[in-house]
Amino acid sequence: MKKTWIIIIAVIAVIAVYGVSSYNSMVSQEEAVGTAWSNVENQYQRRADLIPNLVNTVKGYAAHEKETFDAVVSARAKATQTTVSIDDLTPEKMEAYQRAQGEVGSALSRLLAVTENYPELKANENFQTLQAQLEGTENRISVERRNFNDVAREYNTSIRRFPKNIFAGMFGFEKRPYFEAQEGTEKAPEVKF
Repeated sequence: MKKTWIIIIAVIAVIAVYGVSSYNSMVSQEEAVGTAWSNVENQYQRRADLIPNLVNTVKGYAAHEKETFDAVVSARAKATQTTVSIDDLTPEKMEAYQRAQGEVGSALSRLLAVTENYPELKANENFQTLQAQLEGTENRISVERRNFNDVAREYNTSIRRFPKNIFAGMFGFEKRPYFEAQEGTEKAPEVKF
C-alpha cells in the first residue's frame, strides 16, 4: 500500500514539474513572439516617419503631382491608425494590418516612379539620402517580418505538440498568425525596355 502511494505521488510530481516547465517555456516563446512583433511595428513606424520628409522633398520639384502626394499621405495616415496589439493578434487583424502597410508601399512606389520624370530631383542629395533610408527600412521590414514568422512558427509548433498542447489549452496559449505574401506577388513583374 505504501509503495502504491509513493508511485502515485512520484507520477503527480513528474506531471507537475513537466507542467511548470512547459508553462514557463510557452511564456518565454510567447514573449519572443511579442518582441518580434514590436520589432516589425518599429520598422513600419520608421518608414512612416520618413514619408513626410520624402513627400516634402519631392513636392518642391513636382508640385503638380498632388494626386500622388495625397495617396501617399492618406495611406500613411491609414497605416498609422491600423494598430494591432500582440495580445489581440488574430489572422483577420493581421490581414488588415498587412493590407494597410501594403497600401503605403504601393503609394510610395508610385511616388518614386514620379521622381523618374525629374532628373534634378534625383540628383538632390537630400532626396538621395531619404531614398537610401527608405530602401534600408524596406529591407529591415522584410528581415523583421521573416524573423516574426520564424518565432511565431517555433511558438505555434511548440503549443501544438503533444503533450504540451494539453497545457497550452489549459493555460490559454493560442496560435499566432504569420505574415503572408501580398496578393499578386507570386507573379513576376513585367519589365519592358
